[in-house]
Amino acid sequence: MAAQDPDPSPLVAIEPVANAQNEWVALCLRLRGGADLPARLQAVFGQPDLLAAIAPLDALLMLERPADLTPPVLALLPANRIGFVIPAAALEQEGAPRRLVELHEFGYRVWLDGPLPDGVKAPAALRSVARDCALDAPPAGRLAALFGPHLAHGIGSAQRFSECENAGFDWFSGDYPVDPDAAPSPGDDGSSRRRLLTLLGLLARDADSRELEQQLRQDPTLSYHLLKLVNSAAFAVSTQITSFNQAINLLGRRQLQRWLQLLLYARQQPDGLPNLLLPLAARRGAQLEALCKQQGGERDEQDLAFMTGVFSLLDRLLRMPMCDIAADLCLPDEVAGALLERSGTLGSWLRLTESHPAERDLLEAGVDRDGWWRSQLLAYHWAIQVSRNV
Repeated sequence: MAAQDPDPSPLVAIEPVANAQNEWVALCLRLRGGADLPARLQAVFGQPDLLAAIAPLDALLMLERPADLTPPVLALLPANRIGFVIPAAALEQEGAPRRLVELHEFGYRVWLDGPLPDGVKAPAALRSVARDCALDAPPAGRLAALFGPHLAHGIGSAQRFSECENAGFDWFSGDYPVDPDAAPSPGDDGSSRRRLLTLLGLLARDADSRELEQQLRQDPTLSYHLLKLVNSAAFAVSTQITSFNQAINLLGRRQLQRWLQLLLYARQQPDGLPNLLLPLAARRGAQLEALCKQQGGERDEQDLAFMTGVFSLLDRLLRMPMCDIAADLCLPDEVAGALLERSGTLGSWLRLTESHPAERDLLEAGVDRDGWWRSQLLAYHWAIQVSRNV
């Protein structure tokens, strides 16, 4: 009898990568190291769910050792969808330089991460670099002669993002989108968001459709974003929706409320950059909803889970204390508790989406690894669609 895979649902830390135009371009994937890493990589990529879920984005696999890319693993990794981020220090490993060149020749993109060891030269073919910029950003201009895109990861602030961009990096990952000190976009006076909050309040008290439409007509940009979103592929609407009243009548208030929640994060100027908080909020909302559904939650409970995830970044967006936001929106107690104190089941799930949880974290939250993996894929799939249609 064949031995069972000891880790059929490995934990995968996933982090989005954006370009300078605030568009997601790839997802970084990291698994813990160990002798069984090739087997766990086969478990992750041995089914079509992952690459199908994140399409059209690519996956950047962050690995410590090129030797973990065994022939059975590589057979599952299409070169047109997968790149490898390998520590430059790995060039000192036996056979690593030749192996990395071979990967490049096979069509894989390879990023050398970090400074080269003393006395070690990078193979000429490998000209894309990555850097952990949590502490230091390199001087501007050093990357100009190299072939990119170059990846800066570990970026924790808007200021560090600016430093990395000036240094010549093209792709960026880290917590910089949620930096509370990030400057608002030019021309963003918050008026559309205030109208959205008013609309959400009207929906919460089951106001007449005429009141809702009257409020929306005051903001043409908001109306444009709403109609664009509800007609997008993310919501699979079969009939073209051309008016706000039609959106209410055809699709119902439940879905309308969700779109308005997401539109809080939409760009405020037609020619402005997308807001990176939008896909992050969409991912959190979709993942909490998926976890709630897995646990047998009813539709109303799933709605509250979705709301919790989406609203969890409102304090960063509006630059307001979350307690004031919860009070203004008259949120249900379980949602307010999750947002303010990370309390209750919703709060424990929200904590999971804010980090890369270990297995003990999942156990404490009552989530198994397979359920967590499925919720990740669903959430990223939906967030990618939303971000490309708003």
